[in-house]
Amino acid sequence: MITLKNNFTMAIGLFFSFNLILTFPSLSQITEATYDRASYFLTNSIQKEVYHLEVIPTWLEGEKLFVHSAFTEKGKRFFTTDAKTFETTEAFDPVVLAELIQSKTGETLDHKDLPITFTGVRNSHIVTFRWRNQEWVWNTKENSLSALPINSRNEMESFSPDRKWKAYTRNYNLYVQNLETGQETQLSTQGKKGLEYASYYGWSDLIEGENGERPDRFMVQWSPDSKKIFTQIVDLRLAEKMYLLDFSKEEKFRPDLLSYYRGSPGDSTVVMYVPVIFDLEKKEEKRIPELSVPHFIGIQLRWSDDSRSLSGFHFPRGYKEFHLLEIQTSDLSIRKIYSESSPTHINRDNIFRKLKNDQFLLGSEKSGWNQLYLMDWKTGKEIFPLTSGEYVVNKLTFLDESKGVLYFEASGKEPGRNPYFNHLYSVNLDGSNLKLLTPENAFHELSISPSGRYAVDNYSTVNQPTQSVLIDLATGNQLAKISEADITNLKKRGYQFPVPFTATAKDQKTEIHAVYFLPTNFNPKKKYPIIDYTYTGPHTSTVPKTFKSGLMGHQQPMAELGFVVVTVDGLGGFGRSKAFADVSYRNLGDGTTDHVLAITQLASKNRFLDISRVGIFGHSAGGYDAARAMLLHPDFYKVGVASAGDHDFRMEKAWWPEMYMGYPVGDYYHEQSNITNAAKLKGHLLLAHGGIDENVNPSATFKFAEELIKAGKDFDLFIWPSRNHSFGRPPGDYFTKKRWDYFIEHLLGEKPLRHYMLPQVSY
Repeated sequence: MITLKNNFTMAIGLFFSFNLILTFPSLSQITEATYDRASYFLTNSIQKEVYHLEVIPTWLEGEKLFVHSAFTEKGKRFFTTDAKTFETTEAFDPVVLAELIQSKTGETLDHKDLPITFTGVRNSHIVTFRWRNQEWVWNTKENSLSALPINSRNEMESFSPDRKWKAYTRNYNLYVQNLETGQETQLSTQGKKGLEYASYYGWSDLIEGENGERPDRFMVQWSPDSKKIFTQIVDLRLAEKMYLLDFSKEEKFRPDLLSYYRGSPGDSTVVMYVPVIFDLEKKEEKRIPELSVPHFIGIQLRWSDDSRSLSGFHFPRGYKEFHLLEIQTSDLSIRKIYSESSPTHINRDNIFRKLKNDQFLLGSEKSGWNQLYLMDWKTGKEIFPLTSGEYVVNKLTFLDESKGVLYFEASGKEPGRNPYFNHLYSVNLDGSNLKLLTPENAFHELSISPSGRYAVDNYSTVNQPTQSVLIDLATGNQLAKISEADITNLKKRGYQFPVPFTATAKDQKTEIHAVYFLPTNFNPKKKYPIIDYTYTGPHTSTVPKTFKSGLMGHQQPMAELGFVVVTVDGLGGFGRSKAFADVSYRNLGDGTTDHVLAITQLASKNRFLDISRVGIFGHSAGGYDAARAMLLHPDFYKVGVASAGDHDFRMEKAWWPEMYMGYPVGDYYHEQSNITNAAKLKGHLLLAHGGIDENVNPSATFKFAEELIKAGKDFDLFIWPSRNHSFGRPPGDYFTKKRWDYFIEHLLGEKPLRHYMLPQVSY
């Protein structure tokens, strides 16, 4: 029997217990150990934890051997591989070299991570490397070390092939000097500021103030006979600028004004290039105004071997067509060798190689897939396709014209495999004997020796560590296994391989590919919030394909905080058919719809995924994507972090919006702007930008913020005053933790740890 006293005592106890629960919530799961676990997977750390991750060769001594470096259990080590014996050995003892450098320079270096570029070994005892802008020679027999200054080329001058002339500019005009007599000749006379000969415009040519000087630039192409020069005039007279305020100078109490020329989609006030040819003997200037183009398209003309003509691709604005042209320098007559057009956009990075027999190789998507064609130079007509089928040729890897064999890389040809996996093939120039040279079911990254005799093949998948092998290029036969990625340290940490999966796209028929990442302390009985890492772009695919890219990205560090991170290659991306890419034409704003479908389908099969808690983040075009997802799918994405976002393509640099959103600018630009859709925000959104970002000007983020304010929307804004476009990258920095904390607080529902500094990270 329970007495009243006992009931009162119990009630008091329950009250205090309940009150304690309300007053003293359970301790947060986010501790220093959480951040330590995540920061372990930032690239500056993780690259030292996986041994022999890959082999990037530097070939020496007529391909008798090559050198490479890799992290090992002893630290960073340097290796040589003999191409005859196929034996790989350490080239030298870095402890000895570190001691020698200290005795020579007084500087102490970590022998486990020597900051040198290993360039070669001669006669088995002469080691060469590059460090601190100098070439160094170490005689290991004598243990002597000497330094030579790197012969840096003067980028503001160019010598003719016969070494008799030097070209340079002065006061915006082009000059040449006869090196035998010293006589100087002024070739152009109309140059002035804003109309500048033999120059080019760099994307990041910042100018201090309104009327300051932009960085010096120089560009000429000598004809093979040294009698002519092809170059361009940079016309800045009508070009408009964008502006930045630099608050980063510690000694200043007023910001510096920075300006730069930047054309946005549809602008007519852009930097223009005008091609021009100079004849040194006649002292004659010939402009080709009909081939003038905006600087963001550029001029792609090259001299013929006989110096009589120039040829190359011409892209009218909007990238709906291209023309392969030949220009006779005698009369400037222009012949269209071959043209191609598309109602959407054409490929601006055409595979092209001119052969010695008046034929040429051309990559084209005219069949709906990027394939190689053998073409006739004189008529411009197709002779026959060298490749055909529903797969994508990615690269012309090596051409052995004497033997009539072409080596190329392609993806999607092997049935039943990931359509993005890259493989090496060979085909005869008569179209016969097409062979697969890298049969392993993986993504192959290849480095070809200069003569085309050998190739180093690094093949892997996100869940298959890298195998590095030496192959005979002609046959594809493996000659030796150089190394294999050692993931012992990852296993000790409980590393879970990323998991590839497929889903059905928004057209309800196309299979799309994706990957998800798990934390090392993954518990299948728990429910995990989901974070989508995104990047918009028909010019790229975002899902990692290799072991290295799966390990050294944003995804694994984020997963370690207690999330499952997903990356999706949806319709409209790069690497598959022309029709696949065209889904995003004038429709970049709908890219994350496929992400929603893929995540939903994944969650229906995995109980550990919490579909009610989904976040998204991205940088640059991915910053647009992340914010756009929050506005387009406000009930699906609850938290977003959008850094350096181009939130309205009308404010972006012109080339890629004009190519993929259309030219001239139409209503779809307005309809897919984050700025004009700001009122649709429901969830938590963090906007971030670098204060001096000349790539994606912060003005779009500010305009977006203004519209969110007008709509009465709560959001967060982070500006890094001294940073340009490069922040929040995989090596990690201050913003990395800022982004982590935002998801910890708003998606995980935990309290972030304040003032924690990530180890091995730049602040």
